[in-house]
Amino acid sequence: SDRKNWMSCLGPEKLRINQIVWPGTHDSATNKIGIPFVSRPFAQCQSRSIYRQLVTGARVLDIRVQEDRRICHGILLTYSVDVVIQDLKKFLSETQSEVVILEIRTEFGHDDPPDFDKYLEEQLGEYLIPQDEQVFGKTISELLPKRVICVWKPRKTPQPKPGSPLWSSGYLKDNWIDTDLPSKKFESNMKHLGEQQPVANRKFFYRVENTVTPQADNPVLCVRPVTNRIRPYSRMFIRQCFERGLADRLQIFSED
Repeated sequence: SDRKNWMSCLGPEKLRINQIVWPGTHDSATNKIGIPFVSRPFAQCQSRSIYRQLVTGARVLDIRVQEDRRICHGILLTYSVDVVIQDLKKFLSETQSEVVILEIRTEFGHDDPPDFDKYLEEQLGEYLIPQDEQVFGKTISELLPKRVICVWKPRKTPQPKPGSPLWSSGYLKDNWIDTDLPSKKFESNMKHLGEQQPVANRKFFYRVENTVTPQADNPVLCVRPVTNRIRPYSRMFIRQCFERGLADRLQIFSED
C-alpha cells in the first residue's frame, strides 16, 4: 500500500536485486517536452515529474539527453538533466531502502554531453552502486547506503569500465520494436522474454516495454491515444508470464 517505500516493505535484508520485478517508465522526463498543445502531444510519454513517478512506485527511469545536457525526445527539447537529478536526490533523501535504476543515454541524432560521466559521478557519487556483477546476488541491505544503479549509454565516448561508479550499456538490455499495434508488441515482448535465461542466471537487467509508438502512416500521431491502446495489456502480460512459465524471467516492466 505504501508505493513510496515498497522495497522497504518487502524487507531489504532478504530482498535480493535479482528477485525484484522493477516497475519502470519509458521516456521518463518528457512531462514538459516541447510546446503545450503544439508539439508536446507528439512526444509526451509521461505527465508526471520524475519525483512523482518515484513516489508512485517507479524504480527504473529512462532518460534521454543531448549535447547541452538537456532532456530530449527526438528533436524536441525540455528542461536540463539537473531537474532529473534534483528530483531523484529529493526522493532518495526522503526514503531509506529504495533502489533506483537510472538509465541515461544520448538520444539518437545527438552528440554526447562533454564530460557527462564526471558530471553524474559528482552529482550522485554518494548514492552510486559501482559496476560489479556480484550486485545481482546481493540484498538491498548489503548495498546500502548506495542506492542508484546508473547505466550510462553514450553514443561515441567510451563506455564505463568494470568497477566504475557507472554501469555500461550491456547491463540493461531490451528488444524494442517500433509499432503502434498492441497485439504485435505484446507477442513480440512475450517471444523475446521467452528467449531469455531466468533472472537468477543473468548478469544484466532485461526490460520489457509495454509501449506502442505512433506511426507516420496512421492518422493518429499523438502519443496518449496510441498509448491508451496498450494499457489493458499490462496485467494480461504479467498473468501470461505466469501461465506460460516465464515469470522467473520478468525483471523490468516499463510503460508510458
